[in-house]
Amino acid sequence: MSLRLLIDEDSQAKRLVELLRDAGHDVITAREADLMAKPDSLVLDYARQSGRLVLTKNSNDFNILHRADPNHPGILVVYQYLDRSKNMSYETIVKCIANMEASGYNLTNQFVSLNSWNY
Repeated sequence: MSLRLLIDEDSQAKRLVELLRDAGHDVITAREADLMAKPDSLVLDYARQSGRLVLTKNSNDFNILHRADPNHPGILVVYQYLDRSKNMSYETIVKCIANMEASGYNLTNQFVSLNSWNY
């Protein structure tokens, strides 16, 4: 199975995008969607209109948007730590998405921490 993903501005590292595409996901970046420096509300609106899940590291702002209107294809959040050695690599992010997909978890209208799928 593959996901339709919109990669937020803070997460669109070239290597991560390549790995996600290599894993079979339909990926568009904020840059490709002309969403650079746009408010997060517009990013989520684009995701809604295009039927894409948002992948972001911006947990606070997207959690607020999710609570205000939980009708969206899904928001995948990667939490970052002050201790960088605890942060997930790009390969781990892709693995976490695969773990989540394998479980059959329904992502529609969900705010999901990918960190919890790291096993």
